[in-house]
Amino acid sequence: MSTDRWNAKDYELHSRPQQDWGRELMAKLALQGAETVLDIGCGDGKVTADIAARLHRGKIIGIDNSESMIRRAREKFPPADYPNLSFTKMDARRLTFSNTFDRVFSNAALHWVKNHEPVLRGIYNGLKPGGRMLLQMGGRGNAGQILSILDSLLEEAAWKPFFDSFPFPYGFFGPEEYKSLLADTGFEARRVVLIPKNMELSGRAGLKGWLRTTWLPYTHRIPEDKRDAFIDAIARRYIKRFPLKADNVVHVSMVRLEVEARKR
Repeated sequence: MSTDRWNAKDYELHSRPQQDWGRELMAKLALQGAETVLDIGCGDGKVTADIAARLHRGKIIGIDNSESMIRRAREKFPPADYPNLSFTKMDARRLTFSNTFDRVFSNAALHWVKNHEPVLRGIYNGLKPGGRMLLQMGGRGNAGQILSILDSLLEEAAWKPFFDSFPFPYGFFGPEEYKSLLADTGFEARRVVLIPKNMELSGRAGLKGWLRTTWLPYTHRIPEDKRDAFIDAIARRYIKRFPLKADNVVHVSMVRLEVEARKR
């Protein structure tokens, strides 16, 4: 996916669930404070900065394939205020590090990559011997309710012409196939599990904001003058199928694949 499709400031307004899940995951890093850490798919840098605050004698590098995300992260977390934190534009499939990191972390990012072999090889090379990685991403069955609505919309005359030869854009793996990938790249798997999650969004506007800022492989197939109508059609159908309660919160069932492994 072209990196110029991301709107970092808009994403920042609609990424609270990803940030909350990232903070939950961060606690499992069990940091002592002197580690060198890599955050893959750092986005606007919020979670990366949270990790940096725990590294009193260490440092962290956040990478992302989006120029606008990296620019936003650098604006929000400048070196003068965060001396142990830096951001670099880099593709997760083309990591260039060698024996550099004690920990590699990634939250809500790697499902954007369909072939994880080059990602895992790059992580393996970048870790120090005995180093550990902790990843969480969309897993098998993720966002199934949204995808079901999209599948039906894409067959309708109004939208079908924009999705000719459209491949499924995400890498939603299950534990068995991911354990095989880990073994093939030399990792010792510690924990590979699917975790159900409930995403909470603020009403129809929150649902539309999340669709607009994170479902880019679908929304950017649609001409810009029709895009809002497409997003609104998804939101209307979702809320019709799963009506809002009195609290005006939209609930979306998600499934995360959580991976913890060690470099032998």
